[in-house]
Amino acid sequence: MSQGIQFIDIIFLGLVAGFLVLRLRSVLGRRTGTEKPPKDPYTSRPRDEAAEPDRRDDNVIELPGRRIERPDSAGPQTPLEAGLTQIRLADGAFEPDSFLSGARMAFEMIVESYAKGDTKALRPLLAEDVYRNFDAAISDRESRGETMETEIVSFKTISIDRAEMRHRTAFVTVRFVTEQMTVVRNAEGAVIEGDPARFEPVTDLWTFARDTSKRDPNWQLVATETPEDEGEDTGVSGEA
Repeated sequence: MSQGIQFIDIIFLGLVAGFLVLRLRSVLGRRTGTEKPPKDPYTSRPRDEAAEPDRRDDNVIELPGRRIERPDSAGPQTPLEAGLTQIRLADGAFEPDSFLSGARMAFEMIVESYAKGDTKALRPLLAEDVYRNFDAAISDRESRGETMETEIVSFKTISIDRAEMRHRTAFVTVRFVTEQMTVVRNAEGAVIEGDPARFEPVTDLWTFARDTSKRDPNWQLVATETPEDEGEDTGVSGEA
């Protein structure tokens, strides 16, 4: 009796297994051997060459201050342009506009400090021989009991007049065209030079220099001059 029951159980289990196999085939389908292999999730997709443009030129990156001018698209450089190019090659951080902004601040500081007789403020801004000249003029003025008042009313133009490299030292000459009021008073306070109510145009040529082989980024005033020709400016101009 028990053996008959076990036989019936085996037949029942076989029917259940067959039913499950049929259900699995209906859900999963059969493999025929022509199916595509499953994709590897770690394998990148091949590029669609027809859909993507040629990006070989995207590897060209322009570095700051290193724009290459094609010789066939422009004429020969002027002496000023050649000088600026030499300075850029020696100092990759050099930019004319930034330099002119710094030159303007230096001009204001030097003119105001000279009028006040502040040699301490002048010292780091001037080369040694220029500082000696400024210091001597201030001492001479003070020995007579005179005082100076200077006010820069406006900057009409600021432009680079000359630029060159001498060995490792860069030289840049800047033309400043300003309107200024300058008055000199004696020990009693009387005006002996200038007019406090008059603003006059003044043109200065100042030459700044920096040793590009050194880490110090500061420029110093190395020469001053009054231009003989007061004609039209032709240098690299900055905003006044």
